Amino acid sequence: MMTDIRSLLAHWEKSGRIEHVREEVDPEYELAAIVRRGRGKKPYYFHKIKGYRVPMVSGLGGDRGMLAESMDIGVRDLVPKLIDAIVTPIPTRRVDRGPVQENVVTDRIVLDELFPICKYHKDDSGRYLVSGVLVVKQKDGSKRYTSIRRMQYLGGNRASILISSPELFRQYKEYEQENAPMEVAIMFGVVPAVILASQISTHLYHRDKLDVAGALLGQSLEVVPCRTVDLEVLSEAEVVLEGRMLPHVREQEGPFGELGGYYGDRTPQPIVELSAITFRNDPIWQTIYPSGFEEHTPMAIAREAVLLSTVRQVVPDVLDVHLTPGGIGRYHAVISIDKQSEGDAKQACLAAFASDKDLKHVVVVDKDVNIFDAEDVEWAIATRVQADLDVFIVPGAKGSPLEPSHQLRGVSAKMGIDATYPTSAAEAYRRTSVVVNGVPERGA
Repeated sequence: MMTDIRSLLAHWEKSGRIEHVREEVDPEYELAAIVRRGRGKKPYYFHKIKGYRVPMVSGLGGDRGMLAESMDIGVRDLVPKLIDAIVTPIPTRRVDRGPVQENVVTDRIVLDELFPICKYHKDDSGRYLVSGVLVVKQKDGSKRYTSIRRMQYLGGNRASILISSPELFRQYKEYEQENAPMEVAIMFGVVPAVILASQISTHLYHRDKLDVAGALLGQSLEVVPCRTVDLEVLSEAEVVLEGRMLPHVREQEGPFGELGGYYGDRTPQPIVELSAITFRNDPIWQTIYPSGFEEHTPMAIAREAVLLSTVRQVVPDVLDVHLTPGGIGRYHAVISIDKQSEGDAKQACLAAFASDKDLKHVVVVDKDVNIFDAEDVEWAIATRVQADLDVFIVPGAKGSPLEPSHQLRGVSAKMGIDATYPTSAAEAYRRTSVVVNGVPERGA
């Protein structure tokens, strides 16, 4: 099993799936422009970053097939595997030392002297770290949490950090109320399973996400104690930043190009002050393209696990769920059911909206429709939906704070579409098929 990005890159190199960029690339705008062409679904390896000696990779976890392959499973097994990993996590194993601490810097920390920090969009307020997996502990040390948080580099050893998670903000406020800093560590250069696990909901599952990542990879992951903070990080990460989130200190952060393709607001956010940088020999630096598939896909799969489990409680014959790329892996869902009676589809829609406040539009289809094929889903809507009978709207509900139309109104409408055919008229909805080499094959 490939538990570090070096073995994963070597694996993909054998099959020629890595796009090598050997010309010098500027980390300001140019690198992002190149990665954007692959939409976060193609692995890029940049050999020469202007002003630096370290190589840089991007696009490791945006393609569902390659993400599944990195965990040695099939693409349709992604959601079931994640659910199993949440139910039966494999605890991490603490070791005294690991590759990520082959080099340790604690004096005169100037992050951008060691590693390139990219500027992605034309109107971003500065250079950003966007792919780091943040590690924190509950104040009493009993629980460890991981998540991905963007950080605007402020120079030297300082960066602002956006805390959009209510759970993380509550943890930070507990420290702040005692005028104490909150210790943090940020891991870069980790395998897609770690990114995927970081996206599950802490308040729903109460699981250590590194333990979930271990279950996704089928083995206990090694962690090492940090050098300057009381936290543990993956021993096979490429780079780790250690530091403290300062109490009662804020800097203006943003605007920045958000996951939905719009610029987010400029708001005051806490500051992280770095106390150490550790990294492997010949480190490989990593980034993602914001609002690309590498951001959307792990987020979508984690939410699909919640969606499938929730809908199944009220519609047992749900077959599969999909949060679509066009809905940026968050706002649009398609649900496949083996319809047994009228009302199943609308019940599935209602359960879906209850499972995730960010969902805006849900389409439910019969089992003969491929929910991963946008054209097939549109065909079902076109041929099986009458708007006055099959579409319903729930006004004034909660929505995503990252979605502009919600921001302007403060609430969000939900739309459910029943794109299933009546159970009493199955014959009228029998799809055409052709015969290829003696085997029936579905047509339009």
